[in-house]
Amino acid sequence: MGCIRVSLGGALIVCGALLVNPLLAQIKDVFAFIPVGGRTLFAQVVASHPPADELQAILTGKRTRDEWLSYLKSKTRRMPALEKFSEQEQLTLADYLSFNMPLSSGQGPADLARADPEKVLPPDGRDFALEKCQGCHIITVVITQIRPVPAWLGTMNKPSHARIKLSREQREALASYLVLNGGIPIDDVPEELRAGGASY
Repeated sequence: MGCIRVSLGGALIVCGALLVNPLLAQIKDVFAFIPVGGRTLFAQVVASHPPADELQAILTGKRTRDEWLSYLKSKTRRMPALEKFSEQEQLTLADYLSFNMPLSSGQGPADLARADPEKVLPPDGRDFALEKCQGCHIITVVITQIRPVPAWLGTMNKPSHARIKLSREQREALASYLVLNGGIPIDDVPEELRAGGASY
């Protein structure tokens, strides 16, 4: 059975059957079929150089997902990057902001402008799925399922998953990301990632 593991630092470990094609990782991102998470989407907003006051309002704001979604939709004129996002991406970004804003590090717009937002922003549900879920099974087991948040949290709280180092809020963020972006049809999954089945 093949396996692929990835770390947030970008290191890619390919093992098992995938070794038959060692150039695979260089040819394409095998995880590109998994929808981007809120960290990446927010980094794109930051990289578009929105007005400092708008960025500051996001970094210091505290809203529910629905409130963030309404807020983002109202700001598309001042932050054109938001217009490029699909409805699903806007919802994913709103969800991410509801878990991570206000930014606890206290970083402001100038700090983010000087740094690489992708590296300084908190991880998102996609990051957690790739970093944590593949320690025991292939990512396909996770990303192809359609389950509600309570079901995901129930699985994460089982003894076999309780040892995974994620806080309660991080588990909730992961579950929420999977509800919004999971249920990927098996036909959309690269063949090299289909081994191992798609259920718990």
